[in-house]
Amino acid sequence: MNGSSNVPQDKVYDVVIVGGGISGAIVAKQLGLKGHEVLILESGDAIPDNRNAFMHRFYSGPAKVPEVPYTPELFDADPQRARKLNDPTFLNAPRATVLALGLPLAKGQPNKNLDQAYLDQQGPLPFSSSYERVAGGTTRHWLGTSLRNCPNDFRLKTAYGQGVDWPIGYDDLAPWYAKAEDEIGVSANKADQEYLGITFAPDRQYPMPGIVPSVVDAAVTAAAPKVTVDGIALEVRNTPAGRNSRPFGERPACAGNTNCIPICPIQAKYDASVTLNQALDTGKVQLCVNTVATQVVVGAAGAVEAIEYVQYDPAVLHDAAHPNPSITGRGKVRGKRFVIAAHAIETPKLLLNSTNDGKLPSGVANGSGQVGKNLMDHPLYLAWAATSEPVYGYRGPLATSGIENVRDGAFRKERGAFRVEIGNEGWNFAKSDPYNTTLDMVLGLNQTRLNPPNPYPQKPVSPNPPQFGVGLAQSLNAGLTRQFRVAMLIEQSPEETNAVTLSTAKDWLGIPRPKITYGLSEYTKRGFVAAAQAATDLFKAMGATEYTEPPDPSDPTAFEDPSGATVEVDGKTAPRLFKLWGSGHVVGTYRMGSDAKTSVVDKFQRSWDHKNLFLVGSGVFPTVATANPTLTIAALAFWAADTLVNDLAPGPKAR
Repeated sequence: MNGSSNVPQDKVYDVVIVGGGISGAIVAKQLGLKGHEVLILESGDAIPDNRNAFMHRFYSGPAKVPEVPYTPELFDADPQRARKLNDPTFLNAPRATVLALGLPLAKGQPNKNLDQAYLDQQGPLPFSSSYERVAGGTTRHWLGTSLRNCPNDFRLKTAYGQGVDWPIGYDDLAPWYAKAEDEIGVSANKADQEYLGITFAPDRQYPMPGIVPSVVDAAVTAAAPKVTVDGIALEVRNTPAGRNSRPFGERPACAGNTNCIPICPIQAKYDASVTLNQALDTGKVQLCVNTVATQVVVGAAGAVEAIEYVQYDPAVLHDAAHPNPSITGRGKVRGKRFVIAAHAIETPKLLLNSTNDGKLPSGVANGSGQVGKNLMDHPLYLAWAATSEPVYGYRGPLATSGIENVRDGAFRKERGAFRVEIGNEGWNFAKSDPYNTTLDMVLGLNQTRLNPPNPYPQKPVSPNPPQFGVGLAQSLNAGLTRQFRVAMLIEQSPEETNAVTLSTAKDWLGIPRPKITYGLSEYTKRGFVAAAQAATDLFKAMGATEYTEPPDPSDPTAFEDPSGATVEVDGKTAPRLFKLWGSGHVVGTYRMGSDAKTSVVDKFQRSWDHKNLFLVGSGVFPTVATANPTLTIAALAFWAADTLVNDLAPGPKAR
């Protein structure tokens, strides 16, 4: 295992980092390569020597949700132990899981089941994305999509009068994007990625060629130009992917396993444990696991002096034999510089909890009052259909192509933009297939509506009779091979009312849990309307039959069409409803800016309030745009690392 629980108490590190995800790993590696002494405090477990335990949990877990391979475990044969494994009040470093997102939130009501869900959800809609607290962070279960932002994404206010501008532009970030692509090992074709103002240095090439498009991609590609969105004809492009199209970085080429989320069994897909191991290999970086930062300690002069932490034994689960928290130690670690890289929910939680015995009642780095505010995701519109001819899903990476040319345009003055991810995994995301269609046909049900009805209703059998033998195989082949889905990742506007604050509920270590207030603006909801129409138009152009289902009105994730559109339901007129899905793209909450009064960090990701404190990760994003955020997170981490190296160098400092 890479990582220990030994934290030297008498050492002053050059840099102390909280969080071992992609941001923390990149910063640590760059500092270690320059000879700086670095300590990483990681709340979760260590990097295992291999992924056998991860794979066992994935294969044996009854629900293949993103968190299932990782710790803390989600399932156990003992029902009592299983109950405690999913009770955040008994967990040391709990995290949000798909199994508990939204479910305890009654329609429009706060979450009252805090023994089931880590996030204290206050509505009006449930925040529907999860994340990991383990070495390697949430890249453990990311898809691998590695898109650059468009130039106008950095100037949304100037270009379209919406949101805010970033304090940086595309040209500022372009060289750091290249470093991030090299670090991750992105497979893409440069010509495919030059659109909507995205440019590359003349000699710039991706580390590997793009992943080969799928049969699903080919079917969508043929039909897409027939569909327009705000006058823009749709175009399919190969998606830049953080997975190997050929052997790279001592990792194999993608073998086409269709479970990139939650885990690539052969590690052809990059995750931050790769960079974290390389950081440790410098001999200058130490990783302390099962170590939860509890307070950022600020000195009299306003500089951060230390991080207080608590450590726990991950093997101890609350029961009669262990009635007390599994705390194994407490301490304080000192440094010259400090980096908080603990995720867009955990970082503001830590900052807000750091009141320094009441001296900073609003928390650390919060002179602007913006810490925790402007929480965003890519609210996702999911649509699914069956083609007239087989497209053979359930093979290859989960997505190899997308529709990107509607990520920007004048329409952003009125509604959120979106990108289209084309899925290769049939209806797995949409309907938990192939399992449910198989059960339908075996048991005579029709949950997915793909089970053909009984052609002889006069016979005394169920409307959908159970199938078996050759007939079952033929029905499954006819149905499953024609399934595909699209997911529209919609731009969400930054709203101060969408926020992370501290809950009165606590975890097993006594640390306040995150309280989430979340909803969608009219601007964002209008993006859903456009996305839904685009999906329907695309299916029609393909000659495919759409099976997308509206949510039940009682579903906590349901919201009404902002235009007031209605539909007929059982002969009655009812509001048209959309279902909110989360993309796992948690951003905002400690935004960067050019004004200390309205932002938390400057363009270098340095706290305005504490000059030796850096806050990195997706929380610095002023707006979410439409690109999956990991590549931008990594690029910004390289920039922050460069600033830190310059800070620690002798002589005059450049700002």
